[in-house]
Amino acid sequence: MEYTGNIYKMRTEHTEPITYYLMHSEGELKLNDLLGKQLSLQFKGIINCVSCGKKTKTSFGQGYCYPCFMNSPENEPCVLRPELCQAHLGIARDMEYAQTHCLQEHIVYLAVSSEIKVGVTRKTQMPTRWIDQGASFSAVLARTPNRYTAGLIEVALKAHFTDKTNWQKMLKNEIGANNLAEMLKIAKEKLPSELQIYCTNEPQEFEFKYPVQQFPKKVKSLSFDKEMVVQGILTGIKGQYLYFDYENVINIRKHNGYLVQISF
Repeated sequence: MEYTGNIYKMRTEHTEPITYYLMHSEGELKLNDLLGKQLSLQFKGIINCVSCGKKTKTSFGQGYCYPCFMNSPENEPCVLRPELCQAHLGIARDMEYAQTHCLQEHIVYLAVSSEIKVGVTRKTQMPTRWIDQGASFSAVLARTPNRYTAGLIEVALKAHFTDKTNWQKMLKNEIGANNLAEMLKIAKEKLPSELQIYCTNEPQEFEFKYPVQQFPKKVKSLSFDKEMVVQGILTGIKGQYLYFDYENVINIRKHNGYLVQISF
């Protein structure tokens, strides 16, 4: 079968293992059904901005043309650095957007994808955010009324925990010990008292298993910016990555808006 359309970040369902759908402008394709089968993704040389739809020679910020990257609310500085959010002060590129994305309950969490990391996400993005990062385990540390406050907690903990995912270790499933309960306690103790009030004592720990036939010992990253065709046997899916022939991987989210012919 064959489809041609602009591809977008994969949709996921928290099942065991995680269920993945390749989203494209013509619909969606359940990828779990294609594990162990031949899959071909052929880039057609066209990139459309995921915000305005215009053609762009270069994709910025995972799918935007340069004007939208510089001006759209989806690309506010607080997307990457929550502590820079000013929506609680009435300052934003689009206050209506900020009401639904910044001035909402946020979660500060610890997750195990390679090393234990600290992160921030909207309550409505649980557990999608963790799955997109390829986390094996995660737990809630704090709940805050807005993005800014969550960012302050994250900054306070960066001296003790990383806020980055080592994508190669994540894809090779090289994860550290799962001692989240102990780390949550330590994280809380590291916070100043004015931020400790947002910490929770939620016992639930989330676990995620991914549809990967065999984790590789090394990985090679592929990109449509260098290869027009990415193909092979689909051997796994984790985070927002597809594994081809075990060792070749492509980050689908990075290629938001790319026009691709999908054949299987």
